[in-house]
Amino acid sequence: MKPIRYTGLLLLLFAASCSIQKHLPPGTQLYRGAKFDIQKDSLNRTRVRTIRKQLTAISIPKPNTAIFGFPYRVWLWYLFGEPHKESGFRYWLRYRIGQEPVLNTAADTKANAENFTNYLINKGYFNSRAQGDTSVKGYKMYANYRVKLGMPYFVRGVDWIIDTLSEIGRDISRIPDRNVLIKPGQQFDLDNVKAERTRVDGMLKNRGYYYFSPDHIKAWIDSTNRDNTVNVHFKLKDDVPVAAVMPQRISSITLFPNYSLIFPPPDTARSGMRIVNGIHIRDTVRYLNDATLTRSVTYKPNSLYNLRQQNRTLNRFINTGVFKFVKNRYEVNGDTLLPRWLDVYYYLTPLPKKTIQAEVGAFTKTNSFTGAQASVTWKNRNAFKGAEQLLVKFYGSFESAGTDSLRRNNNFRLGTEFSLVLPRFVTPFRVRDSFAFPPKTSFSLGYEWMRKQALYTKNYFRFQYDLAWREANNKQHLFAPVSITHTITSAFSPEYKTLIDQIPGLKISNLPELIMGSFYTYTYTTRNINAPRNFYLRANIDAAGNILGALNKAKQPYTGKFLGAYYAQYVKMDADMHYSIRFGKESRWVNRVVVGAGFPYGNSLFLPFVKQFIIGGANSLRGFQVRQLGPGRVKTTPQQQLYYPQVGGDYKLELNTELRFPVFGKLKGAVFVDAGNVWTRDAILYGNDAKFTAQFLNDLAVDAGLGARVDLSFLIIRLDLGLPLRVPYRPRGQEWDFGNSFRNIVYNIAIGYPF
Repeated sequence: MKPIRYTGLLLLLFAASCSIQKHLPPGTQLYRGAKFDIQKDSLNRTRVRTIRKQLTAISIPKPNTAIFGFPYRVWLWYLFGEPHKESGFRYWLRYRIGQEPVLNTAADTKANAENFTNYLINKGYFNSRAQGDTSVKGYKMYANYRVKLGMPYFVRGVDWIIDTLSEIGRDISRIPDRNVLIKPGQQFDLDNVKAERTRVDGMLKNRGYYYFSPDHIKAWIDSTNRDNTVNVHFKLKDDVPVAAVMPQRISSITLFPNYSLIFPPPDTARSGMRIVNGIHIRDTVRYLNDATLTRSVTYKPNSLYNLRQQNRTLNRFINTGVFKFVKNRYEVNGDTLLPRWLDVYYYLTPLPKKTIQAEVGAFTKTNSFTGAQASVTWKNRNAFKGAEQLLVKFYGSFESAGTDSLRRNNNFRLGTEFSLVLPRFVTPFRVRDSFAFPPKTSFSLGYEWMRKQALYTKNYFRFQYDLAWREANNKQHLFAPVSITHTITSAFSPEYKTLIDQIPGLKISNLPELIMGSFYTYTYTTRNINAPRNFYLRANIDAAGNILGALNKAKQPYTGKFLGAYYAQYVKMDADMHYSIRFGKESRWVNRVVVGAGFPYGNSLFLPFVKQFIIGGANSLRGFQVRQLGPGRVKTTPQQQLYYPQVGGDYKLELNTELRFPVFGKLKGAVFVDAGNVWTRDAILYGNDAKFTAQFLNDLAVDAGLGARVDLSFLIIRLDLGLPLRVPYRPRGQEWDFGNSFRNIVYNIAIGYPF
């Protein structure tokens, strides 16, 4: 049967190819890409594969997508036919699924050969040359290039030829070379020369040279050495304008904080102008107070022009959260032949001061619950004329179970939250603020009422005071000196009250609880998210009960009280690390490691449920549902899954690896493997099999699966199919469960990537 099937497939491909050939314009062929014959000297150690890959990347045009050499998307293009209008399903099929044929007429082998030659020379292969011709096979045309690859040249030395007695000459000579982009010993690359010119230009712009440009720098390469090395020389061009070699100072700074694009006031208008700390402010309606405006300007009159400070000022204005548009303008003040002074104008267009937003949604959960939620948020972006954001939020939700055993266990939530966010540090002591983005101080106060119909009622009271700031664009800090959560459980159902008296862990989980502590979070990301290699780190440390424990030391766990509640004592640390490598333009190999450890002590035997580490679900181990994995080797009972506020642990280890790749259009694919588990420090909740031991690696769960994602740019819809491969709660030696994996597939539908 196999030969018959293969013969049928070949006949089908042959018929489809004939269909493509029939539709091509007369005298044309389908362009199928470039082939390279690369010749090099035996002493040249450059990898031919690397050069072929680089030349293929810059070859134009790009051939049509194909599978096993068959341009299936071109076949679909002709199959769908010309749509009657530029919209509709047929138009979408042809232009999204199909692909317009790339014809031989689009290929210019002579121009490509010249481009290849220039590219290789610019990369340091100075004596390279390329020639091209074409070949035709059936209805397909190929471009064939013969490349003679020259020996690579390396940088011997780099210097500047400049008059150090001139003002700009002295400033150039003072530029530190620790970040220089051309270094002796590296292969010559023209892109590095251009990048070095840009670096020097940026450094000069931070020293006052507003009118300077990278084009004012001349570079030439001396390749007369006989050892395949070059010397790179830089100098200023002879025709550099006078203004470009003179540093400029700031004469005046003028702010228009209530600027209108419809009726803009003239820059020279003086009515309503006032001067605060040397800064001119024209704000006839007093939209913002003076301190908020002047705090955002990171330089003063009479200072040298500085590009870094200019960008910082723009960032600070934008991130106050009260302006819709922010732009600036520089104008010469005084003699235009010798422009030493600049006037600076900032035009700030406010956002609407007050807004109200409503959200309504529905959801389903893996525990058979479905429900709906709604919220209303009122925001005042400038509550006290200091760019303070005042938010008042009201929300509610309900969920109901569809299974008979849970039908009476409906859940209801009602809550409100008040938040005040200030664009500055608010601390008992003075903190210097010199960041590129304004720091933020937040105060939040909230209350939530939750009713589990068949179990209990919980009342949550929350207060938090935190400080957030960015050390740099890719380094963020969040420090909450005060974070308080007070929980009171009441109105127990008779059945649940009976269970509480029988299960010690359940009794503890329903005690009135007070979590009073502090936490700090540090986040680091690679500056360029499109870089070939990316790294992400989020580290957190959280501590509670230290002060209360010192004032009211508990002799036994769950005996110390404050304000009528048992206070929690613990130290918790965790880190979430991602590392990704890009392959080609759209494929990435993404890896994640999550480690966490909590150390309850004193008045606590385990971390509070809201602080416990959890695992499983759409953004974790995708072959296991939330609440159905761990801790340790435990398989939690239906009662534990239902009655405990959360199924988690005091320790966590999670490992994820995922290969993401394009399929076609906006459809992306993924292959993944996940591993991990959580563990407890004490046996009181789940027994000894849940405890963390030296053999914790034997308790790891493992899953693998496939994923499909629709990338709409602004939204990613994800479907992951996870197969549980290693199930830790199975008997010892039988954890690997390949036989049941396909019968226990877990479907995960989510928004966004899992990590």
